Amino acid sequence: MNAQIDNNALHTDIIEVLRSIYDPEIPVNIHDLGLIYGVEIEANGVVEIEMTLTAPGCPVAETFPGVIETAVEQIPQVSSVHVEVVWEPPWTQDRMTEDAKLQLGLL
Repeated sequence: MNAQIDNNALHTDIIEVLRSIYDPEIPVNIHDLGLIYGVEIEANGVVEIEMTLTAPGCPVAETFPGVIETAVEQIPQVSSVHVEVVWEPPWTQDRMTEDAKLQLGLL
């Protein structure tokens, strides 16, 4: 029998992993950059991540979701991960954390 998954702790672990993944063109992690729109965790450890990219023509649009899936799947409580790239709402600099804006000299 599987142990009960603590969704709050797992969500924290997922965010920590997302903060370790950097946009290849901008020296800021994808979470603080505001690219992650949502993280849903199902009871069986299935994780759904909704994200965007800074621009539709981003050269990593095809490969980046797989990189994120592989990284998040390393968390022991995660049974599988699916990353969906969405374009609505469009990404803007307003989605960035203050730390990210400081790092890029925008504040």
